[in-house]
Amino acid sequence: MIKLGIIVMLGLLVLVMGCVPAEKMCTEDKECVPAACCHADDAVNKENAPNCAGMLCTTECAPNTIDCQQGEIKCVKGSCEAVPN
Repeated sequence: MIKLGIIVMLGLLVLVMGCVPAEKMCTEDKECVPAACCHADDAVNKENAPNCAGMLCTTECAPNTIDCQQGEIKCVKGSCEAVPN
């Protein structure tokens, strides 16, 4: 009975993780970063972070982004996401 439970749990994990693109996969919040250098409205894992060297952004609080604490980056069900506040 325990083996069946383990197999079912592993199957569910593969099913859930299989739907998440590789660039968004995570297990905890600290693995995730904004997907864009400026006015990000999505997130990716650190391995797929954009190169923001030398990038300058406006101080605009763009709607539907994480600008101005309108949202935060989180790992949600194994996927890096920009979550509105």
